Amino acid sequence: MFPFDYLRPQSVAEAVCAHDGEERRYLAGGQSLLAALKLRLAQPSALIDIARLPELAGIHAEAGRLVVGAAVPHAQLAARSTIPALAQLAGSIGDLQVRNMGTLGGALANADPASDHAAGVLGLGAEIRTDRRVIAAADFFLGMFETALEPGELIVSVSYPLPRRASYAKVRNPASGYPVVGVLVAETDDGIRVAVTGAASCPFRLTEFEMALAGDFSPAALEGLTVPVDDLSRDLHASAEYRAALIPVLARRALAQGGGE
Repeated sequence: MFPFDYLRPQSVAEAVCAHDGEERRYLAGGQSLLAALKLRLAQPSALIDIARLPELAGIHAEAGRLVVGAAVPHAQLAARSTIPALAQLAGSIGDLQVRNMGTLGGALANADPASDHAAGVLGLGAEIRTDRRVIAAADFFLGMFETALEPGELIVSVSYPLPRRASYAKVRNPASGYPVVGVLVAETDDGIRVAVTGAASCPFRLTEFEMALAGDFSPAALEGLTVPVDDLSRDLHASAEYRAALIPVLARRALAQGGGE
């Protein structure tokens, strides 16, 4: 591990002022960043500890939405979310230690291609609120470990519209708990949404599946639908063909457990 300075600001404003935009990094749960530091894959000049900032804490309702602070750990979200699918998703992440240390904002900012929360924000049509703007989930993920966040921009909270019904299903990597593939299916006031994570460089929606489910929100509506393998990931955990085969299976499973007839 390379040496670095440690800073603990008392507010979001202080944290953002402390960030130089390039060499310094925010630290919340540290489940990805600390591993990168130990392996000398990252060399920040300073870590800015944001885990205890009051503006990043808490879960509350707000005009038909659920607002979750960026520093809320996965375990807290699993226990207190009023969106059952989101609680289910958060409760499936990693192991007990990861769920108690890892945070919603950290997971989104890291933009791991196998992030469970990526399917959550995209599938539920969430908004990512930062210290300076609101970013729609559809515009947030730009590629593998790449987001729309500007240098020094800090996620403050995530606002989820309440779905009529939703559910999440995944196949876990047995070692890490990351989804080999994860699918969130939701019926919202704006229509049907099907979001996939773990299968490509960043999460994506399946419009063909959404159109099929618009008239029949049931597993039977997806019979015969397939997913092209062209843009799917291939690695030691699964081939692109296997991931393509998993996606409709998991979508039907999510529908079955989420109230689809």
